[in-house]
Amino acid sequence: MTNAYSFDGLIIFGLLVICTCAYMRQVPRLKQFFLSEKKGFLGVFYKASIIGTRLHLVVATACVVMGFYILFIK
Repeated sequence: MTNAYSFDGLIIFGLLVICTCAYMRQVPRLKQFFLSEKKGFLGVFYKASIIGTRLHLVVATACVVMGFYILFIK
């Protein structure tokens, strides 16, 4: 089990937020509801969706590496 306050827990949480926001960007109703605000607190989700869309190969590789890390190393 990964502790939320450890460094690898924060990396996993960040990857999950980026992947979820990138998925929500592909669904029109979710994009309109969640990702319409570009500034403020909700702007973080918009920026995470941009990161997930533009750097999808890097994010996917990081997810696979973290998956192996959790399953086999930790």
